[in-house]
Amino acid sequence: MAGGEPSEHDRIADAVRRLERAEEAERDADDRARLRREAAAARRSELERAAIVDTAIQQAIRRGEFDDLPGTGKPIPGLDRPYDPDWWIKRKIEREQLQGLGPAALTLRVEDAELEQRLDALGSEADARELLEDFNARVVEARRQLLGGPPVITATRDVEAELSAWRERRAARLAEQRERDAAERDAARPRRRWWRRR
Repeated sequence: MAGGEPSEHDRIADAVRRLERAEEAERDADDRARLRREAAAARRSELERAAIVDTAIQQAIRRGEFDDLPGTGKPIPGLDRPYDPDWWIKRKIEREQLQGLGPAALTLRVEDAELEQRLDALGSEADARELLEDFNARVVEARRQLLGGPPVITATRDVEAELSAWRERRAARLAEQRERDAAERDAARPRRRWWRRR
């Protein structure tokens, strides 16, 4: 090892490093080639999938499966409004008339507006009282919550006053129903002619 010549051990170590670098470069080249093949296959499969879908759509058009769809020939609703990311859920709630969704302040307002109709559909005073007490409890609970959202401005209902109004509406409905029933019975009863009376 005179004069700074590398030893046998250093030459072997250097050769091993060069061999490892060559193998790594070969693996990288193989990986790049494999990735190119996979990307080409993915592009082919995307194109094939697109062609299959396009063919299926064209066949369905020829069979007339897209004729007479709801909304055919009409403008798309909502195009004039600004973009809303929640448009689909709002449209579903509106279309299916879902209730009970949204902040308590809004659902209670809607329920308050429809409360008399719901009361009138009930058959007993106990059911009407239970509905009113439940409504009042939910209004009070919504006022207590600290989750944010719009303020709850819905007022609680006076249970006794509402029950009194419910009784009056029910009595009026029953009297009206009796009058209609009597009129229907009179109309259904055969009339006797005056010359056939006995």
